[in-house]
Amino acid sequence: MSTAQTAFLKGHGTENDFVILPDHDGLMELSPAAVARLCDRRAGIGADGVLRVVRSAAHPEARAMADEAEWFMDYRNSDGSIAEMCGNGVRVFARYLQRAGLVQEGDVAVATRAGVRRVHIAKAGPDGTPGAVTVAMGRAALPEGDVTVTVGPRSWPARNVNMGNPHAVLFVDDLADAGNLYDAPEVAPAAAYPDGTNVEFVADRGPRHVAMRVHERGSGETRSCGTGACAVMVATARRDGLDPAVVGHPVTYTVDVPGGRLVIGELPDGTVEMTGPAVIVAEGRFDTAWLTAS
Repeated sequence: MSTAQTAFLKGHGTENDFVILPDHDGLMELSPAAVARLCDRRAGIGADGVLRVVRSAAHPEARAMADEAEWFMDYRNSDGSIAEMCGNGVRVFARYLQRAGLVQEGDVAVATRAGVRRVHIAKAGPDGTPGAVTVAMGRAALPEGDVTVTVGPRSWPARNVNMGNPHAVLFVDDLADAGNLYDAPEVAPAAAYPDGTNVEFVADRGPRHVAMRVHERGSGETRSCGTGACAVMVATARRDGLDPAVVGHPVTYTVDVPGGRLVIGELPDGTVEMTGPAVIVAEGRFDTAWLTAS
């Protein structure tokens, strides 16, 4: 066995889990096959995705953001594909920076492929419980055009919402209607999502309170999706006739996911904010040669 070892951590945000790879100087070669191997739940460490931690100045995709955000979240889906953004991932990424002593409680800027995201790490509780993490997720875009999602013999109209990555949001009476979300639901027209999409099934739970299940592009069904919860909040608010830019005050919804609960607010300027937990559960090392073995 090779003596070369690579450090990693494991974390989750409402059970959307990630392998965290500290690579501050951007020296690691991370192929799609290597990401898939890390995320394999039987033969690897197991995760919905990989968060590579790189200084923005050391990554060609983030160099232009280095003056605003020292750290770049290089996010990969569990199949190895590159994603623009991951809301739960940003919270876990910020928690790693805090744990590593690279940032303190308070405000932090994180560079992503969808732009710089502003993060606030709340103070720990009296018992030492880590504080919640709030992410300013940017503004939602609502592309025009009809979208339809189909599962088996049933179809539903969906709302096209972009949170830096694409989403199709639809409302159902029962979340079981989503069926097996490890398989991607059919979304039409394909031209609405040329690079594929995340799909969120939403059911009402009470006033300004919904629950969702999600198929994440490149990962299958996950226990939570931060950008998806934001897309759900915006789509639900518009369905309910609530637009903060029109009513003149913030609008907040509680969004339950299989892995927990998120609180999503939209401000009058259009900024969407997500608040939820972020937990580091383990750290260790793996054999570097294993990751690249054919």
